[in-house]
Amino acid sequence: MFNKILVANRGEIAIRVMRAARELGVKTVAVYSDADKDAPHVAYADEAYPIGPAPATLSYLHIPNIINAAVHTGAEAIHPGYGFLSENDHFARICETWGLVFIGPPAEAIEKMGIKAEARRMMQEAGVPVVPGTEGTVSDMEEAQRVAEAIGYPILVKASFGGGGRGIRIVENSSELAEAIERASREAKSAFGNGEVYLEKYLDNPRHIEIQVIADKHGNIVTLGERESSLQRRRQKVLEEAPSAGMTETLRRQMSQAAAQAARAVNYSSAGTLEFLLDKSGQFYFMEMNTRVQVEHPCTEMVTGVDIVKEQIRVAAGLPLSITQEQVEMRGWSIECRINAEDPAQQFRPSPGTVTVWEEPGGPWVRVDAAARAGYVVQPFYDSLLAKLVVWGRDRAEAIARMRRALDEFHVEGVATTIPLHRQLMEDEAFQAGDIHINFLAERIKGA
Repeated sequence: MFNKILVANRGEIAIRVMRAARELGVKTVAVYSDADKDAPHVAYADEAYPIGPAPATLSYLHIPNIINAAVHTGAEAIHPGYGFLSENDHFARICETWGLVFIGPPAEAIEKMGIKAEARRMMQEAGVPVVPGTEGTVSDMEEAQRVAEAIGYPILVKASFGGGGRGIRIVENSSELAEAIERASREAKSAFGNGEVYLEKYLDNPRHIEIQVIADKHGNIVTLGERESSLQRRRQKVLEEAPSAGMTETLRRQMSQAAAQAARAVNYSSAGTLEFLLDKSGQFYFMEMNTRVQVEHPCTEMVTGVDIVKEQIRVAAGLPLSITQEQVEMRGWSIECRINAEDPAQQFRPSPGTVTVWEEPGGPWVRVDAAARAGYVVQPFYDSLLAKLVVWGRDRAEAIARMRRALDEFHVEGVATTIPLHRQLMEDEAFQAGDIHINFLAERIKGA
């Protein structure tokens, strides 16, 4: 096991990783920008190191400064959390060059899964179902028109690189195709530095289901069931739950097998997530692989009892997984609400400022992963996530009731938050019935 690791992130995920490390007897190093010098994650770590000015490009994304911090403090490994450098294969390779262990998958796996068109091709070869579409990226308009006509409109134009909903366009008919490809390509080029796009069949109101996997360097792969991530705003997740109300035991087994096949196909190790679309007929299709720990990993931890971050650190240290597939059991139901500094009443306008009141909920089976407190300054430079409120219940109805109670106990003043949105969702009859899909919020919430 490592003696010391550096956490190349901020906010709640930095503290989450540090907590796991502390339980393993591993010391931690926090890094911080000028804006974060008084942030909670800095105080929680065993030691902290400055890495530059407030903008992320000059600090949390500045690889030389992070490597320098690791070398200077004697850290043996770097955990990237999620976001920032977590899916940067170049960073993973630089860590290796400097003799630092990257607490994540091999750089080759990150690279392959980061190119969406390449990932589709590899999944097809591995026998994992993919949404009908182009074999690779679009090379010319004639080919695009042929493929679109063959799979039938509506279709999606999707960026081959990147994520977060950028570089995606829905095309209803052939007259819209050329412009959609041009706009998606331009947006992808601007956002990710690569304008390649591919075509995919558009599915009508599918569910977004993801399977959590953990693999070690000894050939062991374990799947930890599914999470439902259909509640999204502009393709950014808002609420997640485990398991999914749309799942059957047969479907869970099939999707878990597909996820394991996908992980083996890219020689995967560490924690990762296979994301699928599930249509109304019960057919599922590979969408992408997130080669990192996800924001919503606590849902899976709550229903399986497996500490995913501790397993990540163990695997990176060369140890085998501490669990087998036979030991994995999903019990009860978990819901996670992302509490962001955004105003739902003002079309989710960001709400930077100083938190004047911060009162977290408590009680049985309530978990709050946060890095905010009274006096905390919500910076305009970074993601607006303040906390993840996670609950567990014996069934979905109890989990909803517990989340409703916890939301009522959560008091934040000084900045606007998405707590009112989550209260509204807990009262929605369709949500209570589990009748949800990826366009659920857009159909019900103004500005979503």
